[in-house]
Amino acid sequence: MRSKSDIISRLTNPGIIAVVRAKRADQIIPLAEALVAGGIIAVEVTMTTPNAIAAITQARKKLADRALIGVGTVLDIATCRAAIEAGAEFVVSPILRPELVPVCHAAGVPVMLGAYTPTEAQLAHEAGADFVKIFPADGLGPKFIRNLLAPLPHLRLVPTGGVDLHTIADFLQAGCAAVGAGGSLISAKILETDDWPELTRRAQEWIAASRLARK
Repeated sequence: MRSKSDIISRLTNPGIIAVVRAKRADQIIPLAEALVAGGIIAVEVTMTTPNAIAAITQARKKLADRALIGVGTVLDIATCRAAIEAGAEFVVSPILRPELVPVCHAAGVPVMLGAYTPTEAQLAHEAGADFVKIFPADGLGPKFIRNLLAPLPHLRLVPTGGVDLHTIADFLQAGCAAVGAGGSLISAKILETDDWPELTRRAQEWIAASRLARK
């Protein structure tokens, strides 16, 4: 079992968290394997995926030594506990849910709470969130991140929504701890056709962009 500090280190290096909204639970393992083959090891299985809890259990058994399997779109304590019991190694909520923090920390699992404004971001931090998910980030952009971190440099921000190959460098260079990559990485077409070689190719591009941005 990985320590919380080890999980945090792996989430921030290479700093790309794949946000998976699969159409079927049986896509999770081949999808995760394709991501890992391309260098992306953090896989956030959202609760909008059919049978997400079972998929997390299966993915942990299959990929425990090669990937971080987490859970996303967590909105309540019951879901949080069920996902952790299923093996989720990190928990992500798109909204500010402070009550998730003690549940995650008691289990030694990092938690990321959602925020959109500076006040929400600071409240998430004060609640004990290990990361703050800036969502949706497409209407805010890297300049917002830079301006937010100027007075609040202690925040570990992870923008999601609006991050793609054209903007990842700007977000990382603005000071983000990591980025969340959803449809811009795992496209609807890939999910419709189970085109895992294409997903591996895309993952490689994202990893290359991340490394270049952090040089």
